[in-house]
Amino acid sequence: MSEKLRGAEILCRALVDEGVEFIFGYPGGAVLHIYDELFKQDQLKHILVRHEQGATHAADGYARATGKVGVVLVTSGPGATNSVTGIATAYMDSIPMVVLTGQVSTHLIGNDAFQEVDCIGITRPCVKHNFLVARVEDLAVTIKKAFYVAATGRPGPVVVDIPKDVTANATGYDYPKAVDIRSYKPTTKGHPGQIKKAMRLIGKARKPMIYAGGGVILDDAAKELTEFTRLLGFPITNTLMGLGAYPGTDPQFIGMLGMHGTYEANMAMHHCDVLIAIGARFDDRVTGDLAQFCPEAKIIHIDIDPASISKNVPVDVPIVGSVRNVLGELNRLLRDGDTKTIDRKSDPWWRQIGEWQRLDCLKFDRASDLIKPQAVVEALYEVTKGDAFITSDVGQHQMWAAQYYKFDQPRRWINSGGLGTMGFGLPAAMGVQLAHPNSTVACITGEASLVMCIQELSTCLQYDLPIKVISLNNRYMGMVRQWQEFFYDRRYSHSYMDALPDFVKLAESFGHVGMRIEEPKDVGPALKEAFAMEDRLVLMDFVTDQTENVYPMIAAGKGQHEMHLASDDRELA
Repeated sequence: MSEKLRGAEILCRALVDEGVEFIFGYPGGAVLHIYDELFKQDQLKHILVRHEQGATHAADGYARATGKVGVVLVTSGPGATNSVTGIATAYMDSIPMVVLTGQVSTHLIGNDAFQEVDCIGITRPCVKHNFLVARVEDLAVTIKKAFYVAATGRPGPVVVDIPKDVTANATGYDYPKAVDIRSYKPTTKGHPGQIKKAMRLIGKARKPMIYAGGGVILDDAAKELTEFTRLLGFPITNTLMGLGAYPGTDPQFIGMLGMHGTYEANMAMHHCDVLIAIGARFDDRVTGDLAQFCPEAKIIHIDIDPASISKNVPVDVPIVGSVRNVLGELNRLLRDGDTKTIDRKSDPWWRQIGEWQRLDCLKFDRASDLIKPQAVVEALYEVTKGDAFITSDVGQHQMWAAQYYKFDQPRRWINSGGLGTMGFGLPAAMGVQLAHPNSTVACITGEASLVMCIQELSTCLQYDLPIKVISLNNRYMGMVRQWQEFFYDRRYSHSYMDALPDFVKLAESFGHVGMRIEEPKDVGPALKEAFAMEDRLVLMDFVTDQTENVYPMIAAGKGQHEMHLASDDRELA
C-alpha cells in the first residue's frame, strides 16, 4: 500500500515528479499548507514575486524561453483574480502554464466565505482547461492531467483550483506515468493525402510566400522550417510571435508582416499566388481587411489546432498536425522528389521583391539631435551581438524591437502578442533570466508599461537577476498617442504621462543601477557600460523623441498593400 501523504505533500511530490524547477508565487491563507511543505523541501525553487500578475508573467516568460510548462501558485480570492491578466496573456499566445490557485475549504464553497471567488467560472473563458479538486484522492491525477493538457496539442494555461481542506487531508500517493483523457486526443501527424496535395500546389507556385507564426516556435520546429524554406528557395515572413523561427539575418527572410510589418513582406503577401501558412492563425493584425487578403493566392495551412484552420480565412489545403511532424514529412518529400528550387538571383518573383525592398521602409532620421528609439534598438543589437533574450512590453517600443532587433534563434523574443499586456516585460524577463542564468536578458519597455509592474524590481534584487531594462521614454503612452494623432485629429486625451518618477532614483531605491541618457552620442557608450555590469540590474532611461511614430502602418480596415510609410505625405484615414 502506498504511503499516506497530506494533499500539500502530494502536490509538492507531484510537481517534483513532473520535473518542475521553479514555482512563481505569492502566499496567502488558502495555500499555507502548501507553503509549509515548500519550506520542508529543497527540490522545488519558489520565487516570491511582489504581485500575482508578476508571477504569471514570470512563469510565462520562463515557458516561452524554455518550452517547459511554467508553474504559478497563488492564494484564493484576490490572489486568483490578480493572476487573471497573466492567464489571459498566456492563453492568447498559446503558452503552456499550470496555475495552482488556493480555494476556501469545500464545505464553504458557495457561502461567500472570506477570500472566496468562483475561480473556475472567472477563468473559464481564458484557459485551455480548468479543474476544481474536490477530493484529495483526485489531486495527483489532476496535476498529471493539467500538465498534459497544458503542454500538448495547441499549448495553453490550465488552472487547478485546490480547496484548503484538500491540502490538509491525507491519502495514498501514486503519481501516474501517463493519463488518457477520452475527450482530448490532439492530432499530431498530418494526413498523407493532404500533404501530397500541398506538394502539388507548391510545385505549381510562381509567386510563393511562406508565412510562419508562433506555432513553429511552440513546436520546436525552427530547424525543420529553415530546411523547408531553403530547400524551396521561397521568400519567408514571420508574424510578431514567430520572429526567430527563421533566421532574421537570412536573405530569404523579408521581414515581419502585418500592421507594422515591412513593405516588402506585406506586398509579397498581397501579390503571392501560393501561400504556405505554418503555425499561424491569420489574426487581424496580419490580415488587415479580410476581403482584400491575399486575393490571388491558393492557401495551404498547417496547424495543430483544427479550430484555427479556416476560422478567419478559408484555405484550400488544410493540414492538421504537429508543425514539426508535417514539415519533416514535407522535407522528406522535397529531398526525394524533383521540386525545383527558386533561384533568388534570376527568378522574376525575387526581382519584384527586391524592388519593394529598395524602398527601405524602415529608414529613419539618423541625423536628429534627439534620441530616436529605433537607433537605441539598433545599438542594443550591436552591443549584444544579436545574442540576447529580449522581452518587451506593449506599444511602440514593442514594434521597434520587432523591426530592428534581428532574431536568428527561436525563443529569444518574448512578448505579449495576442492580448497586448502592458506590464509584461519586466516580470517575463525575470522568468527568462532564471531559466538562463548565464545569458544576457534585456527588457525593452516604455515608461507607461514599466510602471505597471515596477514592484518586481524588488524580486529582481532578492534573486540577483541582472536584467538590463531599456526604457524608451517619450513621456507618452506612445501607441495611444500615435493613434490619436492619426485618427482623432491630434486630441491627445489622457495619453500624456506628466507625473513620472525619476527612474534613476527609483532604480537606486530598489538597490539597482539607474542611468539617464539624453543625447544621441551617448546611446552606444551607455549601453556598453550597462552590459559590462554583468551582475547588476541596470535601468536605462532613454529620453527619446516624443513625435516619433511606428512605420510602416496599415490602418484598420485597409488591405495589406495599403501601407502608410514615414516618407508618405498622404493622410492615414
